[in-house]
Amino acid sequence: MDSMNHLIRKKPFLTWLVVLLCLRGELMAQDTTVNLTMESAIALGLKNSKQLKGSLAKMEAAAAVLQQAKDQRLPDFKVSGSYLRLDNPNIDLKVKSNGSGGSTGNNINVSQAFYGIASISYPIYSGLRIQNGIAAAKFLEMAARLDADHDRGSVMLNTINTYINLFKAKAAVLLVKENLEQSRQRDTDFASLERNGVLARNDLLKAQLQTSNIELSLLDAENNLKLATLALNLLLGLPEKSELNLDSNSLHPPAQIKGVAEYEALAARSRADARALEMRRQAAGAGIRAAKGEYYPSLALTGGYIAADIPGFFSVTNAVNIGVGLQYNLSSLWKTNAKIQEARAKERQVLAEAEYMDDNIKYQVNEAYQAFELSRKKIEVYSKAIEQAKENYKITKNKYDNSLATTTDLLEADLAQLQATLNHAFAQAESTAAYNRLLQAAGLLTGGVSDNSFSKPNN
Repeated sequence: MDSMNHLIRKKPFLTWLVVLLCLRGELMAQDTTVNLTMESAIALGLKNSKQLKGSLAKMEAAAAVLQQAKDQRLPDFKVSGSYLRLDNPNIDLKVKSNGSGGSTGNNINVSQAFYGIASISYPIYSGLRIQNGIAAAKFLEMAARLDADHDRGSVMLNTINTYINLFKAKAAVLLVKENLEQSRQRDTDFASLERNGVLARNDLLKAQLQTSNIELSLLDAENNLKLATLALNLLLGLPEKSELNLDSNSLHPPAQIKGVAEYEALAARSRADARALEMRRQAAGAGIRAAKGEYYPSLALTGGYIAADIPGFFSVTNAVNIGVGLQYNLSSLWKTNAKIQEARAKERQVLAEAEYMDDNIKYQVNEAYQAFELSRKKIEVYSKAIEQAKENYKITKNKYDNSLATTTDLLEADLAQLQATLNHAFAQAESTAAYNRLLQAAGLLTGGVSDNSFSKPNN
């Protein structure tokens, strides 16, 4: 130790090194504990969601398809060229040479040929296939964005539910620990009474048995807490061993809400998945119009350049051409009808899905609304139950002290008090979850949450 102090005195940088290592250890220890409000949990969940990364990829793919459809309006430009090696072809030109009518091709020796072609074609009219293709791709790109919005709401609700599950797990551990401490203290008191011959041995064993049962309950509660913590850490992209300090103030739903009819009306306008389905319906309509465009010809402005050279025979340069090209595929008269039928079938499929979703949204809104109403009533009942359980325990304890109640009665009264407290804490958390499910069912659970409230605990 003296030698170490001597080294530090001789080399001051060692002092700083030790200090830095200590600070690093302290910071690493702090990194394992995170203060987390529900708002900051939602922000982290959205930021690190693997589901939303997939949604983003789908949006990018839809945007690329839209760009491909728009690129159909651009001109096509092609360049080609070839070098040909010929094997002594027989050439017989049916042209007059030097005023005589004889053929002159037999004396031509051709062994190779070169040519190059550049052509450009700009579409002028294509039976509205390009315009409707762009419209369909645009609707599908909007649908992909709305799907991402819907996924965003799902991620937010999943984060809220996981946050609440962790809160319930923490509350269970805390309450069971408190009850276990009381039970152990009671065991100590009962053991003293039993030694003095005031309490029967059987009553002491009953109390000790309840303590053992509470210890088992604590083991289950702590295991559930570990799993709930791991689930939220994975969901938020935090280290697996992070200790999370939750904010109970985040778990208070509003006292008053709108009527169920208002939430149904809001859902009809706000649900992103329903709006995405409407975009797909419009895309299907554009697909029908694009398919009908197969019946019409295509008109394009064309131009090109040709150069060729056959050594010893002829050469062509600066052969520039420009004009208008008309193309009509006669087979479209009997092939297009099937494409139109397919496009109409897709539209009917989307319409059927929309009708089904309409009914499903109404059911989801009503189910979530009733669940929230039920949770509020449970909170009221459990609030009364806590007061009743406390009063019951007080009376039973007084009777027990006066030998008017058995040990079993006292233990049951204590257990009822614990259960009432747990039920009330869980009901408050579940009411918050039910309210957010109602918001999600009505299409009102959206983003806009910043991660400013995410912080590390203060010393």
